[in-house]
Amino acid sequence: MTDFRMDPRGLLVRSFTAAVAAADPLVVVPPHLPPPPKGRTMVLGAGKAAAAMALAIEQAWPAHAPLAGLVVTRYNHGLLTNRVKVIEAGHPVPDATGERAASEVLKLARNLSRDDLLIAVVSGGGSSLLSVPAEGLSLADLQAVNRKLLACGAPVQEMNIVRKHLSGILGGRLAAACKAPVLCLIISDVTGDAPSSIASGPCAPDESTFADALGVLARYEINAPAAAMEHLKKGARGEIAETPKPGDRIFARVENRVIATSQNALQGAAGFFRDQGLACAVLGDSVTGEASQVAKMQAAIARQVIRYAQPWASPIALVSGGECTVTVRGRGRGGRCSEFLLSLGLEVEGAPQAWALACDTDGIDGSEDNAGAVLTPDTLAMARGQGLDPRALLLNNDAWAVFNATGDLVVTGPTRTNVNDYRVILLLN
Repeated sequence: MTDFRMDPRGLLVRSFTAAVAAADPLVVVPPHLPPPPKGRTMVLGAGKAAAAMALAIEQAWPAHAPLAGLVVTRYNHGLLTNRVKVIEAGHPVPDATGERAASEVLKLARNLSRDDLLIAVVSGGGSSLLSVPAEGLSLADLQAVNRKLLACGAPVQEMNIVRKHLSGILGGRLAAACKAPVLCLIISDVTGDAPSSIASGPCAPDESTFADALGVLARYEINAPAAAMEHLKKGARGEIAETPKPGDRIFARVENRVIATSQNALQGAAGFFRDQGLACAVLGDSVTGEASQVAKMQAAIARQVIRYAQPWASPIALVSGGECTVTVRGRGRGGRCSEFLLSLGLEVEGAPQAWALACDTDGIDGSEDNAGAVLTPDTLAMARGQGLDPRALLLNNDAWAVFNATGDLVVTGPTRTNVNDYRVILLLN
């Protein structure tokens, strides 16, 4: 046990390390592996954790048992494997490399027999990495829709409704293409942990419809390419087959198993704080909404603790997970974690006992190379001392500029897992 008051910044960063470790594929995958089948075992899938999941299977699989496969992960997220091929491709906007790799994944699935086994590995990021356009669509169509979805502020569940209905492999279609039994191991990056939403559910039954996809585009005023709109309208009219639905006979041989979630990460962090002799309260593993507004709500809780010792007394760590959104209205740099922190800082400014960290568990917050940032009691004053206006930068979606200027960015590199965002507000005496 250490005196957490001596190094609050280090304490926050180490708690993030503990949260990520609780969702490490090398730890969470092996307990879920079945015995080898009569025939071959094929590992197929995609996501930011896909390479680490494939490596975990390789390390645990019997040396004498056949094992092969192909997984697609984000650039710079690959690992050295021997039996399962790893291809890096574009994310969050799909690219031609991802399209070719995903088409090969589909081909390999179609070649399996009933004596074989498909172990699908699925994690956040898989929607763009498994980029097989539906018949009549192009990669350019998928790219255009993805860019607009990413900027509109829609929750990932709604974004994935659209993606599934423009795809030839998502929304249960990977499982449908395979005659073999399917065990789909899933690391969840969505609130609620529904297999159909994680990476757009390539092996999961899909309850959404073409009409739902059109509704999402209308709700967020997204002007999709003409070919994409026509495809969705044909589907809504029944001229194109729907995604496989719950109760479809193909899912009798398919198991979707979620093996790591945001809750696992939060419990890992909570255990870390308890080991340091510090109380910890979990505010929820499924926090959603605009990042700046979520920050205001959590700031209100922090002020209640500081002023009235309600509902908990300090010192305490308030941790939460889930996935906030950012409706991009400005032209700045930064992701949802840094935007949350900057908004939080403006709300709790003047409280010398308030520290915070917000990081994406995949190691990348938005479009930059940092996982997130740390907020100290001096961050905003330091930014103003360098001529920055934190409130104006928040309105310009440019929180990154503040934390970069003050040296408060957290850079971990790719973690090769992904269980949503990790946030902690540390309130000291």
